[in-house]
Amino acid sequence: MSIEKIVDQALQDGYLTPAMEAEVGRICDTASELSIEEYMALDKLMGALLTGEVVAVPRKQFINVMEELVLTEAIARVAEIEATSDRTLDLGDIAAYALNRLPPLYATTEEGANYQRQHAKEDLQGMISQRVGEAIAKNLDKPDFFPERQILGKSSKDEILTQVGSLLQAYAPSFEPEPHR
Repeated sequence: MSIEKIVDQALQDGYLTPAMEAEVGRICDTASELSIEEYMALDKLMGALLTGEVVAVPRKQFINVMEELVLTEAIARVAEIEATSDRTLDLGDIAAYALNRLPPLYATTEEGANYQRQHAKEDLQGMISQRVGEAIAKNLDKPDFFPERQILGKSSKDEILTQVGSLLQAYAPSFEPEPHR
């Protein structure tokens, strides 16, 4: 999506979402030079943000308490298994599997989060333990079909080299290493 379209959408909705903000940042970071139209759109967006016509939505206004409860349970169980066997389990896969089978417990305040934690401990702890157990069993039985799969947030070696090359080019465009003698 272009900067102009993002700005038009933000003006129409009255909100600049974190995804829209990230996309504008990505475009600005990767473009060698912005067009006059892009600069004008960014200027329009800044004005709208300053006047309150567009509101920037904070990155996270809420938490899912279930995530911390599942992670706490999964970490304890995985650590126990890994300490008593030669198996290595994928904590991310286990947590995602269990979370997809449990109700979310969102909160927007510390008091709300404490309420959700208490509710979960009283009413949902058995279900959390059961789902984490199922996730561990699935993970233990999982064959290594796709060893080349990419973990979210991890970059391949080629991507890292490209990023480092881009950084060097941006910050040291005229640097030439001296030849070794």
